[in-house]
Amino acid sequence: MITVLGVGDLVLDEPDPASYFGPVRATLGAGDVVVGHIEVPHSSATVQVSTDVPAPPADPAGLAAVAGAGFHVVTLAGNHVYDVGDVGVADTIRHARAAGLATAGAGMTLTEARRPAIVERDGIRVGVLSYNCVGPRESWARAQKPGCAYVQVLTHYELDHASPGGPPRIYTFADPDTLDRMADDIGRLAAEVDVVVVSMHKGVGHTPAVLAMYERPVARAAVDAGASVVFAHHAHIMRGIEVYKGRPIYHGLGNFVTVTHALSATGNDSADRAEWARRRVELYGFAPDPDMPFYPFHPQSRNTAIARCRFERVGGAVRLASAGFVPCWIDDHGRPVPVSRGDGGAEVAAYVEEITHRAGLRTEFRWEGDEVLVT
Repeated sequence: MITVLGVGDLVLDEPDPASYFGPVRATLGAGDVVVGHIEVPHSSATVQVSTDVPAPPADPAGLAAVAGAGFHVVTLAGNHVYDVGDVGVADTIRHARAAGLATAGAGMTLTEARRPAIVERDGIRVGVLSYNCVGPRESWARAQKPGCAYVQVLTHYELDHASPGGPPRIYTFADPDTLDRMADDIGRLAAEVDVVVVSMHKGVGHTPAVLAMYERPVARAAVDAGASVVFAHHAHIMRGIEVYKGRPIYHGLGNFVTVTHALSATGNDSADRAEWARRRVELYGFAPDPDMPFYPFHPQSRNTAIARCRFERVGGAVRLASAGFVPCWIDDHGRPVPVSRGDGGAEVAAYVEEITHRAGLRTEFRWEGDEVLVT
């Protein structure tokens, strides 16, 4: 039996990054394979390449803090991976591997970005693939260009009434070629390993509960191709959990450690980021807690979780024994803290159940010890 843990976004853009993992260190340390998503480049480069709201690069030393917290694999396919260009991609991979972390989802070419991370525990081989479904196209890797592996998602707007300029119906769907490419990667990996973890950067940011039209089909396509579990992130707020063909899909694990002053509306050294912080209130209807200037996210995003999946060998095959999550609450210092059922965990679990059902997912939940199992 091995335990695979997964968390959402990691942004370590504040001093003493290791301190933010203090409350979860023991929980992460119990995982045989622990996977997290690195949201921003870790580099000393300062050039701005992205046409999207650029994230500042974080100190490369932060990756040592991630490794020290108990992580084994970091996924890199996201909308900010190319924000400081080729050097940012190369530096992030280099520093992660120097810290002892395996990487997936980014590389100096598309071939490298599609290459899985593979680790083995107790004779069970676990492979991890990472794909970006959002963000600026310049983040995508090409045959001779650094960047991330991706599934291209197309958006179509249909005006369903006779008021030009009125609110349209929004249709989103995956480009078949890039979806097939992802499926091919997963199928090949499934033939080599016992457990396939697929990481997806997807969803609508800062918006509770909602799943865009493309999200379930893309995640289900990963399972159809051979994924054992899907861990998703990007929205900076949790999404629901689905069980499809007996495989868990965590549609959004939200924030984990995400600390940065970069999205503050005042005192910002970047006009682009300051303007985005002002527009965020208009677009998403919330303002960050002024007492937490290092945590510029939706108040509901303080609900978070550690996904926990156990796999066991039965005869010659490896199967999923259980899937669930450890409820966590992001405290006033920006640290994710595991919470028991009687000490705030029931409220976090109720939130996850609510957003799951609001998204139209029929998953059922039950407590077992310190975790919530999904069925």
